[in-house]
Amino acid sequence: MIQFQYERASTAQAAVNALTNNSNAKIIAGGTNLVDLMKRNVMAPNKLIDINALPLREIRQQDGKISIGAMALNSQVADDKLIMEKHPLLSQALNAGASAQIRNMASVGGNIMQRTRCHYFYDTALPCNKREPGSGCGALEGMNRMHAVFGTSEQCIAVHPSDMCIALVALDATVLVAGPKGERRIPFEEFHRLPGNQPEKDNTLQNNEMILSVEIPDNAFSKNSHYMKIRDRASYAFALVSVAAALNIDGKVIKEARLAMGGVAHKPWRLKEAEKALVGKPATEETFRQAAEIAMQGAKAYKHNAFKLKLGPNVIVEALKNAAGLV
Repeated sequence: MIQFQYERASTAQAAVNALTNNSNAKIIAGGTNLVDLMKRNVMAPNKLIDINALPLREIRQQDGKISIGAMALNSQVADDKLIMEKHPLLSQALNAGASAQIRNMASVGGNIMQRTRCHYFYDTALPCNKREPGSGCGALEGMNRMHAVFGTSEQCIAVHPSDMCIALVALDATVLVAGPKGERRIPFEEFHRLPGNQPEKDNTLQNNEMILSVEIPDNAFSKNSHYMKIRDRASYAFALVSVAAALNIDGKVIKEARLAMGGVAHKPWRLKEAEKALVGKPATEETFRQAAEIAMQGAKAYKHNAFKLKLGPNVIVEALKNAAGLV
């Protein structure tokens, strides 16, 4: 780890100013991902801006939405009564992620900003276009069991690691950020990027911007939602495939549907065509299997992750069955 400067920001504007004045500075909150990357020399910011003193931990209902401060801890959000009542899908996803110890340290903003857990990215002896643009993607012809089947490029096939973000994209969340020009809102679906020719860029946040909060609009999914995560072991493992499913059911007919997948793309993968296929249909296993087939269209497997092409639709069906109360 290289030497770095440390600054404790007293206001959001002070943090933005510090970022603006130093293009190599990074925000630190819980540090559960950033510190690991610094120890491994994957990231080497010359300045850390600590935002733990900022009043950004509140979870509140306002104007038809719930606002969650960027400094709210993952465990705090997962156990919040308002979240469990209004958006149980988010609570389930948070509890599926990492260990209890990490959830007690990790912030919402940090969770959104975390980097991929691809082993080629973490090992500085191996080629990785995300870590070192132009060096190549070792995963393309290497061990790619954990890697993407949607939205890949010849530059990168890494996957987004967050469980929380899969639920947030399904819930039509918005990210409120602050920068030198003031505040702006970014739809969650547009916050993270596909790799394209610039895999080093994980998201659309500017270098001199910081996350203030996440906003989730009120919806009718609280009674019929489920987060399903398939992983190699029951605790502290990243998803092979995960699915966030939310339904608004009137009688036995689906009025609205939200679906997103994790462990399959460089960003939280929203399944809009499958959502459309569910609307107006009965909440049955047959309906869910038809939607799952649509969801997997365009998926491309690599040498070691072809199992995801079969696992993916099965997880979608099971998540939808759980959401609909058929299990």
